[in-house]
Amino acid sequence: METPPRTRGAVRGGLAGFVRRSPARLAVLAFVSVIGVFTALLSLPGATSSGERAPLADALFTAVSAVCVTGLVTVDTATYWSDLGEAIILAGIAVGGFGVLVLASLLGLLVSRRLGLSQRLLAQNETKALRLGEVGLLIRTVILASVAVEVVLALVLLPRFLVAGESLPAAAWHALFYGVSSFNNAGFVSHAGGLPALDGTSPAGDWWLCLPIMVGVVLGSLGFPVLLVLRDRWRHPRRWGLHAQMTVAGTAVLLVVGAVLIGAMEWGNARTLGALPWPDRLLATGFASVMPRSGGFSTLDLTEMSTATWLVQDALMFVGGGSASTAGGIRVTTLLVLVLAVVAEARGDRDAEVFGRRVPQASLRLAVAVGLVGTSTVLVGTVAMLAITGDSLDVVLFEVISAFATVGLSVGGTADLPDAGKYVLSALMVVGRTGTMTLAAALALRESGRLFRLPEERPIVG
Repeated sequence: METPPRTRGAVRGGLAGFVRRSPARLAVLAFVSVIGVFTALLSLPGATSSGERAPLADALFTAVSAVCVTGLVTVDTATYWSDLGEAIILAGIAVGGFGVLVLASLLGLLVSRRLGLSQRLLAQNETKALRLGEVGLLIRTVILASVAVEVVLALVLLPRFLVAGESLPAAAWHALFYGVSSFNNAGFVSHAGGLPALDGTSPAGDWWLCLPIMVGVVLGSLGFPVLLVLRDRWRHPRRWGLHAQMTVAGTAVLLVVGAVLIGAMEWGNARTLGALPWPDRLLATGFASVMPRSGGFSTLDLTEMSTATWLVQDALMFVGGGSASTAGGIRVTTLLVLVLAVVAEARGDRDAEVFGRRVPQASLRLAVAVGLVGTSTVLVGTVAMLAITGDSLDVVLFEVISAFATVGLSVGGTADLPDAGKYVLSALMVVGRTGTMTLAAALALRESGRLFRLPEERPIVG
């Protein structure tokens, strides 16, 4: 039965009104719907290697982990799932990665259109979101750029798997899988037991495998607006715009600091870095510093690392990658804005300034909100998981932050979780993937003018 014109108009008007009133709600609804579809697909008997239906908790957890591009697993991907199951997981990663980039870009576009003229011109100069014009062109640009990077990574990795003795179809599948998984910061592996090694012992010294994955993770964690700026202005850093400058500088600093700290604490550990030749130690240290960006791959046994190293990785995972990227966490720019505010306050400056620009007070308030919500979410999740699992605090905190920041690293607590724990981590992954992005957009869109301001009185702080 054909829908009457008035009814169709009402439906379109209602949907458009819903989007305008709450784009954040639309983003969450879209992700939850996609997760439901992939949960149903992974529940098919043909999706498992045994031919039996996967338990709901495992199917849901894997679907959430794939769509939210996390990489945490409760079952071994290569052995538990069939070829069909692995294809479904790869499709979930691709759809989830596209969804993150597109939704983040569209929300940024919507926010920028609600700003004043001068702010819109600034946003256009930094992200080029408005210059892209139509939504369809924006989506096509995001998808084409993502596919291009993933194909290049797969082509680089293909000879590596052929040299390892794999057949052409198997090598092509693994190269494509790791290309998509690394750029989308998913952390899923298609080999049993983790990343493979040419010598059959450890992938920690495999430069051919590790370097492309590291490059893919870093590119995916920078964010689509930054990648556009780098593509067009990579020779002129001063013309990048504040967001791109802060993201690149913050990412570089965190990578170096992470590598130094992890290397210092694990260099003499015979069960991790200490067993490797020094060139391989450098590679493994850099790899371990890149992966908390939200990559989720690992070449070392995390369970053999010290508790201090876990804590460093907790901090790196909580920060995550860049805004409008496939990475999770509270974002690099959020951390930098908070640091700049502290520095300005310590100096007695009225404004937080960096790279010749002044950071607006609205950005500071937003950074505080995102940081506080992220911290509160991790706290609630940690308390819930402690009650459910009875594991030690260091293990639970690592797993909770890894889920919230959609990283995928694990120190062994995820595989043996009861169903209740799987549901809690699934919820954390969804909140971590959609929460900070939609919270930022929702708060920015709620900003409105007032006809009067209340008298100011300063409370005692600290």
